[in-house]
Amino acid sequence: MTVDEAHAFFVENAKIARSLDVIRQVGLGYIRLGQPATELSGGEAQRVKLATKLQRAQRSGSIYILDEPTTGLHPFDVEKLIVQLDGLVEAGSTVIVVEHDMSVVAASDWVIDIGPGGGDEGGQVVAAGPSAEVARHKSSRTASYLARALEEYRSGR
Repeated sequence: MTVDEAHAFFVENAKIARSLDVIRQVGLGYIRLGQPATELSGGEAQRVKLATKLQRAQRSGSIYILDEPTTGLHPFDVEKLIVQLDGLVEAGSTVIVVEHDMSVVAASDWVIDIGPGGGDEGGQVVAAGPSAEVARHKSSRTASYLARALEEYRSGR
């Protein structure tokens, strides 16, 4: 049974339904209950850990570091993840995300664009600042993609 199916099945049990709902909110409704952790991608494993933290009492001052948590996610599920990350920030936590998905970058408060290329051609800070500022940076290869994502983000996604 998937997490989505289990959530529907246990809807009358508030404790179980809440736990399953948090997993769904980070975009993992499709995974099977009891699925071995070795079958999860790195992004999925990070989201399982994030869901575990989200189920606990929220404490401000926590720092979350995520490395490409959107890997393999459908755009609809990326939106769910962004909502959860925004909630952590609103609760007083710091969220640091290494990400290539421009919708996540557009929703960020602060962006550090590292490049100018990948691998041996990178490693330098090309631009840093609010996403709108980085989107206007002339020497950033990311800027035009970020500008498009910002337009979508501002228009209600």
